[in-house]
Amino acid sequence: MVERGDKVKAKVAMKGDLTAKRLSSLVRQNVNFKKSTLITDEYRGYMGIHKFMPHKTINHDIWYVDGDIHTNTIESFWAILKRGIIGQFHKVSVRYLPKYLDEFCFRYNNRKDENLFDLTIQKGLGV
Repeated sequence: MVERGDKVKAKVAMKGDLTAKRLSSLVRQNVNFKKSTLITDEYRGYMGIHKFMPHKTINHDIWYVDGDIHTNTIESFWAILKRGIIGQFHKVSVRYLPKYLDEFCFRYNNRKDENLFDLTIQKGLGV
């Protein structure tokens, strides 16, 4: 999930993990649902979210953008991740996938930081 113009959170989900109950729980844990509007595609797992927060959907069979309603921000993050895996790492095992996700989230969340290299070294050294 991503907040427009801000940070992304991503984690590995195994097939079958993305049930409506699990997705609702993730949204409740990570989103200020009193002040936010969730924008998603039409995946059926999101169906009950409208009961506790504003929820808008975009139907990709018809259009990709309807004013401010779009999923382009998160789609862009996934594209960066996929390009990184294919172009830089070539192959990623399921065992280490969470580490790769953490790395790409860190890069994305700090993309505007002019001292990203220094920040990375500091994190690596535990400073």
